[in-house]
Amino acid sequence: MKPILLLSAALLAIAAAPAPAPKPASPDARLKAIIDSEYRWRVAQQGPGEDNPAAKGGLPDVGPTAQAARLARWTATAQALAAIDPAKLSPKGRIDYLVYKGQIDALLAAQRFRDYEKPLTSDTSFWSDIAGSARDAFVREEQYRAYITTLRDMPRYFDQNIANMRAGLARGFTPPRVTLTGRDIGVAQVVEAKLEDNLFYTPFKKFPGAIPTAVQAELQREGAAAIREAVVPAHQKLLAFLRTEYIPGARTALAATTLPDGQAYYRSKIREYVTRDMTAEQVHAVGVREVAKIRAEMMTVKAAAKFDGDLPAFLEFLRTDPQFYAKTPQELLYHAAWAAKQFDGKAGQYFGRLPRRRFAIVPVPDDLAPFYTGGRGGPGIYLVNTYDLKSRPFYQLTALTLHESAPGHAFQMPLANENKDLPPFRRDTYLSAYGEGWALYSEKLGVEMGMYETPYDQFGMLSYQMWRAARLVVDTGIHAMGWSREQAQAFLRDNTALSNHEIETEVDRYIAWPGQALSYYMGELAFLDARARAEKALGAKFNIRAWHDAMLQLGSVPLTVIDQRTDQFIRTGGKGPYPDEE
Repeated sequence: MKPILLLSAALLAIAAAPAPAPKPASPDARLKAIIDSEYRWRVAQQGPGEDNPAAKGGLPDVGPTAQAARLARWTATAQALAAIDPAKLSPKGRIDYLVYKGQIDALLAAQRFRDYEKPLTSDTSFWSDIAGSARDAFVREEQYRAYITTLRDMPRYFDQNIANMRAGLARGFTPPRVTLTGRDIGVAQVVEAKLEDNLFYTPFKKFPGAIPTAVQAELQREGAAAIREAVVPAHQKLLAFLRTEYIPGARTALAATTLPDGQAYYRSKIREYVTRDMTAEQVHAVGVREVAKIRAEMMTVKAAAKFDGDLPAFLEFLRTDPQFYAKTPQELLYHAAWAAKQFDGKAGQYFGRLPRRRFAIVPVPDDLAPFYTGGRGGPGIYLVNTYDLKSRPFYQLTALTLHESAPGHAFQMPLANENKDLPPFRRDTYLSAYGEGWALYSEKLGVEMGMYETPYDQFGMLSYQMWRAARLVVDTGIHAMGWSREQAQAFLRDNTALSNHEIETEVDRYIAWPGQALSYYMGELAFLDARARAEKALGAKFNIRAWHDAMLQLGSVPLTVIDQRTDQFIRTGGKGPYPDEE
């Protein structure tokens, strides 16, 4: 019995001993835990909009309790990130850290400055984002029911936004009044339209055959009731607020630096949209330098077009000669489609990996078109503005198409979405400096691809390059250097071939959306500089398809990550696939 007694005693001693301390989580594991928890929470905060149709329906909570919770959560997240030493992370972990920290810094800054009290720019707004969901193609019954839930939630959501806007109005935190002219038109259209013509009734006009007839009739009744009882009253209340309080009371000053704590606010926007720590003066200087460089290139192309006059005369010729303009909206759409198909024939020479998702070419909706840009693209869609055809020249359409469709937004964004090697916070989010920089780089790539067939097309591309370089001058001029609206318009008129209508809408966009315009050209410069370094270092080993794939598989990242990934591309001999470790 003695051996058994000894064994029992040993087992009792082991049981009584304290358990070994758990092994501390690695820095990568700690980072992943922070990201996974916050990103799940962040997605749950969102509602339907241009990029998030919200499968279950309903709209986000934008009231004071929710805003306080967001501020607290992102403050805590920033503190948790600060406790992680990036130098101790793996190579992939360091990239994740940089991307994620940039997201949190921008979210936290927007919350601290209470950006939610200004939920509109010159061409976007909380109500137009919801209107986008009315244009979705529903194929299942549950999508219709989710949409009806969203319609029913509008009064509560509109009331919260109106309360936020009223708070912003009280402290002088609004877009400048000059950029709000006509912004009530889309709201009025919803209020005044007959049911059958109401934008929000659009999904109920035609149903997929898979939905039974009786269910179709039920959904139609419920949708109509939601529009009458919720949608129209919410828009009536908003319309009255816009017309009687908000637009008349909006501030008259243009500069972001005249907003509450405006100097810090504009600096935060530069940091958010450039993803580098630069001053307004530094960005302005880059713009002045690049405008001069592109102007010299324009003179060379003007000579190739055999135009005898000076540059202002050439710009006026391009703005007014009928040969450069479509006679019908459909003609403009056909030209856009032709440019897109021309790229399809060249894609394999420049890209190793192509997105599975295709895109449609669609005219900008009538309620947005007067205030909208010439085009906009993203996963599955390339919007072409057919409003005011004399403002939409053919010679700029190829550059616009490369930017907004492929290989720009409707190419880059699906590639990120389809890259399952990326965590969701990198796969599904968008950084303007990267995304717009890539799209502008795509325009310039068109020269190399032979996409610009005439000197006029080439000049159109240069005009677009000039437009984005001029933004660096104009945005900082308006928001940090006291420029007037007319001064900004004159700068674009003197340096680009943009139509007068586009110049007016674009300048108003920069006024109402501080900093965003800086992302394009600063992003393109990052891609151009990185590619030049790789070509010089690798020489004959440089493979353009591999470098493009290496850039596009990053997802949407700060510009410093483009620099780092290119360094890695060079060290590994120009390999496109992402090396696990070095």
